[in-house]
Amino acid sequence: MRALWFVTLYVGLGTSFSVGQQAVPSTPPKPDSQPARVKVYAVGPGVTAPELFPLNLTGISSGTCKKKMDGKVVLSVLVDETGKPRNIMFLRPLGTDLDKFALQIAAADRFKPGTSDGAPVVVAQSVEVDLQACVDEKIDDAGKKTYLLRLRSQPAQKFSVLSQPPNEAVFTSDTISWNDIGSSTPRIEHVGGSVTAPVPLNSVEAHYTPEAKKAGIKGKCLVSFIVDQQGIPQKIRIIQSLDPGLDQNAMDSVVKYRFKPAMRNGEPVPVMLTVEVSLDLVPF
Repeated sequence: MRALWFVTLYVGLGTSFSVGQQAVPSTPPKPDSQPARVKVYAVGPGVTAPELFPLNLTGISSGTCKKKMDGKVVLSVLVDETGKPRNIMFLRPLGTDLDKFALQIAAADRFKPGTSDGAPVVVAQSVEVDLQACVDEKIDDAGKKTYLLRLRSQPAQKFSVLSQPPNEAVFTSDTISWNDIGSSTPRIEHVGGSVTAPVPLNSVEAHYTPEAKKAGIKGKCLVSFIVDQQGIPQKIRIIQSLDPGLDQNAMDSVVKYRFKPAMRNGEPVPVMLTVEVSLDLVPF
């Protein structure tokens, strides 16, 4: 049975990032204020693109790397009137922990805001984040093997005009929730009515095990999880078990799922999903 990797990101949001001093923090919402809808612009005649300030990441090591993990993640982002990225979502994920790195990097970006006829406005963009990382093996205090993911170089970002941007949007919380979703998590919504279902962006195989083959075990696991506001599965659990090894493989596949998040009137919201993961002599 293959254990899930416990991955620690060396570059931590809010701790290891430093951004240019020109960045302007957004004003926190007033308590009990209702979410406000904002008009979203696309770069074009009369609308200028936001300008990215230099981003210097700490914690990048050029040491020996035995196992590399490289890739490009494409995200959509709304840059608000203060130059802060909002509503970051996947357009083309990798299904690996590099997706989480890309989210952190995009969330740490700061911009000179885009403008419409000279006035700052919310501008939709896509960004391709090119990442070069290293997987380091460590032994924790309990003697268990863990894996740490670190960047080997400064990530490159390429911004483009977002195809089919929304006309309006509701900004989500500034917090990226996949690290510690729990007591502070926003209310979990149910799909239906004004809440649209998450849209899968990738397909991940769940693999059969030699032990299950020998025992003649096959079938389906029922797995529930939360799809958070960035489209990443959280709180994954088995609600209909098949076999310990196959259950683990089912969860290993679900953790790699990526979604366009559920939406409620233009606002990304977390929802609970339940899926059947089929496990047979061949991957599903």
